[in-house]
Amino acid sequence: MNALNQGVTKMNRPLWLLLLLSFLPVTPGAAAALPDFTELVEKNGPAIVNIATMQRVSARSGSRSDEIEELLRRLSPDDSLPPELQDEPSHPRGGVGSGFIISEDGYLITNHHVVTGADQITVTLNDRRVFTAEVVGTDELSDMALLKIDARNLPAVTFGDSEDVKVGEWVLAIGSPFGLEFSAAAGIVSAKGRTVPGNQTSYVSFIQTDVAINQGNSGGPLFNLEGEVIGINSQILSSSGGSNGVSFAIPSNVALNVVEQLRETGSVSRGLLGVMIKDVDYALAEAFSMPRPRGAFVDEVQPGSPAESAGVENNDIILAFNDREIESSSQLPFYVGQVRPGTTAMLSIMRDGSVITLPVTVGSLPGSGVASSDEPQEPPRTNSLGLTVTELSQEAQEVSGVSGVRVEELLDGPAQRAGLQSGDVIVELNRTPVPSLSEFARVADELPDTGFIPIRIVREGRGTTLVLELK
Repeated sequence: MNALNQGVTKMNRPLWLLLLLSFLPVTPGAAAALPDFTELVEKNGPAIVNIATMQRVSARSGSRSDEIEELLRRLSPDDSLPPELQDEPSHPRGGVGSGFIISEDGYLITNHHVVTGADQITVTLNDRRVFTAEVVGTDELSDMALLKIDARNLPAVTFGDSEDVKVGEWVLAIGSPFGLEFSAAAGIVSAKGRTVPGNQTSYVSFIQTDVAINQGNSGGPLFNLEGEVIGINSQILSSSGGSNGVSFAIPSNVALNVVEQLRETGSVSRGLLGVMIKDVDYALAEAFSMPRPRGAFVDEVQPGSPAESAGVENNDIILAFNDREIESSSQLPFYVGQVRPGTTAMLSIMRDGSVITLPVTVGSLPGSGVASSDEPQEPPRTNSLGLTVTELSQEAQEVSGVSGVRVEELLDGPAQRAGLQSGDVIVELNRTPVPSLSEFARVADELPDTGFIPIRIVREGRGTTLVLELK
């Protein structure tokens, strides 16, 4: 072995390969294959905005748990905290995000989580003009917010069709990471139809990219090479809080649907089928003679739901909704949620080895009016039954398929003696449905002073009836 070969053998092979490649000529064609984003940035840059929020918070906010504060209040005879534990004067807390102009008359969009709870929203344009923004409406389920500033003749972006996005294509994000205004970052689409781990709602099927998205990028646009917005940057998956090359954008088609409703009504309506579903795994596919696992398996059809009216049955496998094929069960809520309530849609279903088509009139998702930015929240209510109840959250209604009120706290009284537990969902009181706090309060006020009263609850997905003894 000559000296050169010995040297190469001793040399770290990856380093040796890099040194060899550095001497290879780069052909003009290889350089030309890389995208040039300069024109895209110059054209769309004026429509990108920086968003700064301000919220007044208590100086002690976050330093004392709500449970401890409530305990202290109950121990204090006059329902006030001792002077040394009372809240100090509030102080401002700021936040930053991104957004972009969608019309020349001052409408712009960003993420719900960027502006939620803000007392003041300041928008800085690319030309350094500053405006105070008004919230037209927000939608937590899609993480979208529509804002309005008092300005005219503004530059606006052009939207593309997010259905046409392909995995592997180049994309560019522009925003304000860490408050650094007007910063561009490029990457590729790494996946489509993603449900973010830990996110229990399925009303957004995200575009996943490897673009460097960081805090402050939220609400900014994601462009394709044609300079069209095909997504709104919303979330990252990170163990450190910084970019790990896994970011998620709301598809433009979803955003436009939400924005249109927010602009018209200030809230968002979503379709509902009324089925409990799960993925079709290998065992289910074998049991139901399917060539491969796909679709959404119907575990249970909710009574009185649009699905029941349409003829959907337990053990059906939904293969498509309005000709959109369903590979995993998480896609079905997303597709249904994009349809306005009252619309007739078509379901493709496998039943007993055959594929059938059923028309279904889509219902309305309970509580979908939460999109309004100023919707009041009712506080928990107490009553003579010895329990505190709160409104059942929208997510819980979706999962359980029932409407009712949740048991927040139990005191010594009829409810505790009957065996109710914190977290139970009360759906009927004295044989009367109680879908809301106001209905529960009305029925509770009309109960007799003594006697045995039935109360129906749902606990861990199962319904049961208990008996309250009033005395």
